[in-house]
Amino acid sequence: MTTKSYKWGIIGLGKIAHKFAEDLQRVEGAELYAVASRSSEKAEEFAEKFEAAKFYNSYEALAQDPDVDIIYIATPHVFHHANTMMCIQNKKAVLCEKPMGINEHQVQEMIAAARTENVFLMEALWTHFLPHFEYILDLVQTKKFGKLKELTADFGFEAPFNSEKRIFNKELGGGSLLDVGIYPVFAAMTLLGEPDAISATGTIGKTGVDEDCTINFSYKNAKAELSSAINKTTNTEAKLIFEDAEVLIRSRFHEPTSLFIKSNGKEETRGFDVESIGYNFEAAHIQKMLSENRVESTVMTHKKSLLLISLLDKIRKQIALEY
Repeated sequence: MTTKSYKWGIIGLGKIAHKFAEDLQRVEGAELYAVASRSSEKAEEFAEKFEAAKFYNSYEALAQDPDVDIIYIATPHVFHHANTMMCIQNKKAVLCEKPMGINEHQVQEMIAAARTENVFLMEALWTHFLPHFEYILDLVQTKKFGKLKELTADFGFEAPFNSEKRIFNKELGGGSLLDVGIYPVFAAMTLLGEPDAISATGTIGKTGVDEDCTINFSYKNAKAELSSAINKTTNTEAKLIFEDAEVLIRSRFHEPTSLFIKSNGKEETRGFDVESIGYNFEAAHIQKMLSENRVESTVMTHKKSLLLISLLDKIRKQIALEY
């Protein structure tokens, strides 16, 4: 059976776009066809490095290219809504970096537009598609070690302070929560579901963004303790306590990694032999969805994206983080 070929475009050519483009080379039937930056020089350099056929200094020009099938949006958070709406209006399938929007209203509009235009749209939460996370999700769903009772997850790194950098820039959606805190929140949401109650505290720095955030999710028979930071480096691990086992997702838990499992007095390390950075899994999934004529992922659904952004909005409200 011949695999259908898909021509990819990338909008926004920063660090994450480089990683994605590198992994896209591993996906059968995928071709990086066009790239776009507001800098012609940057676009040309990127296209040359990854052998893309076309490069543009306009996002609109790439979205209007009739040969592009799928567009990966890797611009800063605050531009995701406008960039996605533009691509949808041009009937392009969209993989939009997380968070999909800056608030729930934006995400609702993006999903509504995709459904109206009958165009595929998915939030790029690549962790969902990684083999170790799929394994963890299976443990939870099958109750192999009983019910999941407790989850702790952190993601912190110490970023040198620079008010001009995106991570500290409020106008670009900076701060720890939307940048890295989204991963612990996503893990809790996916493994434990929607919490019954949320409590959160954060440190708002001098540029108006959260430099760290501590979050507690309460459930009827479980809890999640989550944290994020851009002012300190943490282990960036996730620990799951089941009724009959403890599982540690080793650093960095949101990327391809290994598991340490302790159960019935036995200890086991489980690896998953992932040779890529890990972005190839979500890219291959989208191509599969398109080959099945779907306009929504069966894994990272629109419902999940809406729940995720609603949780982030509630946390932001509690820590007084406004965009």
